[in-house]
Amino acid sequence: MSIIFYEKEKIFKLDTSDTSYVIKIYDENYLLNLYYGKKIPDVNFKGFEKRLPSASFSPSNPVIGEHGFSPDSAPIEYGCNGAGDFRISALSVRNANGDNVTDIRYVSHKIYAGKKPIPSLPSTYANTDDEAQILEITTEDKVTGLQAVLVYTVFENCPVMTRSIRLTNPTDKPMHVERVFSLCLDLPSMYYDMITLYGRHCCERNIQRRPLAHGVQGVESKRGVSGHSQNPFAAIVSRGADEDHGEAYGFNLVYSGNFSALAECDHNGTTRFIMGINPEGFEWFLDSGETFYSPEAVSVYTDKGIGEMSRIFHRFYNSNLIRGKYKTQKRPLLINSWEAAYFDFDTEKLVAFAESAKELGIEMLVMDDGWFGKRNCDNSSLGDWFVNEEKLPGGLKPLIERINQQGLKFGIWYEPEMISPDSDLFRAQPDWQVHVRDREPMIGRNQYVLDVSREDVRENIWGQIYKVLSENKIDYVKWDFNRNISDAGSALLPPERSKEFFHRFILGTYDLLNRLTTAFPDILLEGCSGGGGRFDPAMLAFSPQIWTSDNTDPIERLYIQFGTSMCYPASAQGAHVSACDRTGYKTKGDVAMWGTFGYELDPRKLTPEDREIVKNHVASYHKYYDLIRGGDLYRLISPFENSRLAAWQIVAGDKSSFLFTMVCMLKKDNVMTFVKFKGLDENARYKNEADGEIYSGAFLMNVGLNLTGCVNRDGESFTAYFTQV
Repeated sequence: MSIIFYEKEKIFKLDTSDTSYVIKIYDENYLLNLYYGKKIPDVNFKGFEKRLPSASFSPSNPVIGEHGFSPDSAPIEYGCNGAGDFRISALSVRNANGDNVTDIRYVSHKIYAGKKPIPSLPSTYANTDDEAQILEITTEDKVTGLQAVLVYTVFENCPVMTRSIRLTNPTDKPMHVERVFSLCLDLPSMYYDMITLYGRHCCERNIQRRPLAHGVQGVESKRGVSGHSQNPFAAIVSRGADEDHGEAYGFNLVYSGNFSALAECDHNGTTRFIMGINPEGFEWFLDSGETFYSPEAVSVYTDKGIGEMSRIFHRFYNSNLIRGKYKTQKRPLLINSWEAAYFDFDTEKLVAFAESAKELGIEMLVMDDGWFGKRNCDNSSLGDWFVNEEKLPGGLKPLIERINQQGLKFGIWYEPEMISPDSDLFRAQPDWQVHVRDREPMIGRNQYVLDVSREDVRENIWGQIYKVLSENKIDYVKWDFNRNISDAGSALLPPERSKEFFHRFILGTYDLLNRLTTAFPDILLEGCSGGGGRFDPAMLAFSPQIWTSDNTDPIERLYIQFGTSMCYPASAQGAHVSACDRTGYKTKGDVAMWGTFGYELDPRKLTPEDREIVKNHVASYHKYYDLIRGGDLYRLISPFENSRLAAWQIVAGDKSSFLFTMVCMLKKDNVMTFVKFKGLDENARYKNEADGEIYSGAFLMNVGLNLTGCVNRDGESFTAYFTQV
């Protein structure tokens, strides 16, 4: 069994394939976290609940424990506000008396096989009931009556655990949830580094690493979405940990809205880490009999380095988060019209694109922004999801039939959560924009945000989307979101529920996405938010791929893709070749081959030489598809650490083959380049497809190859493919 309760010791031991997590029911029913780390067989944790003496004025109870007890220094499993624990709190609930002192204690528990979905929220899943076990610990605040159920899922075949919480008000008086984090972890040391992912539009998910220090540090978003600026990912790693060595705790929130990931190092030199909904601007009115469900947090532990932490996330998300037809079925190689035409297209131009793309081996044409309402630029028509027949006479059917006649599938772009002030919908329903009373709402990118927290708004938008998708043969939808949320409010929310808006908004988005994926399971859905502004695990639960960035420059994409790979798999990273002239088409294709692969250009403008390069990459896409989608990614030379080169390797799960790619970012003369490979079978022999040379796995990993001179100019790339013999 993965979860065992040792009744004598009052200890829960949660085991994954390679980790153990230990919780103790202490005196007075306090829940304490005793251990999270490498898998162990023991439960002899005597004395582990002890911590150094508390600070001078911390409250303590001398009758609890052998040496007294202070919630301010104990390894509390789920820290609460106002009851003696002065560290950052995971839970704070204001009761009918007006105070927010919160103190939950153990009441009961149950253990069962399988994994339940979280109502209204995306989450990971077990493929079979015997793949996972759940521990639910019911706690209660004896004074207020609040019931809090801590939910833990452990997976048997990978070192992954997920956590969430649900809050129920069984009393006849309302409560106000002020903060509810999905995960709380106390570590007995502060000698770690924190890794997070920061950025901006066109420069997403740069790697930030910093030593933990006394006080509170972390990242968060209050933009209404997970955002370009920070990502709902954090890792706590041992000092000196690198790709191959050292401890790494990885955390990722399955949520697309405002989040917070914080670590506090206290006076005793211990660390508390919490992750969940950002409490700023959040409150939930919990009426009598109501239940609130938190989003799920995914946690990973390994002692084999940061690279292995990433690969655990990748394998887990490919197996237990991404779902639907395209979890396993091969995805079509697409070309998107945006950078080729922007808003300037009609039926004949798109058909011409398709004819030229077909000659290159491309399998799907995606018509991007500009097909609806009176949309000829970005200042109108969002919300009017009917075909602009001035551009597309006769609607979509004649266009799609002609595209299909070329042998190509057809895709379309939507931005359902937005509304233009110049639109029929806005003129008919101005109250449907996100706004607060008596304030003129800010505009961004010539558009407002549509209040999808409202059911009537969702019904209208879904009705428009359903009509188009049900009446036309559409194989792909790109779902975009091109501004952040300001003036956050809904005309329908009463004052006591006004701070529920942000969470209700994202629940509305999930409702629309669930409708789409349920009604049209054969459509390939790709998420997007100005590129990577909503690249999070919750979106991956609906869309198996997300547009990684609007920046398609291949050199800058190296940084973006390396950072994204900290926890997100290659199979999820939308990556295209564009007409950007910083490098040649070979390098553009080699960099885009990392991800889902596709094109973002006018195929008619390619030179004969470039067309041959594109055809070679199309052939490579098919040849390496299974390897890239299902293989293990090794970051060999990071652009964040090497200004000259970037290199990576994708190894088949059975170690039977691997693909190596290296890109020269900045040429430097007289620099030797030796590369050692990773993740191979040291006893196997591998043949280089290009020159026929054969090496043992041990040789390739310990000696490596001399690749000096393989890339001789800025922006040049080199690839090598090896198979076992």
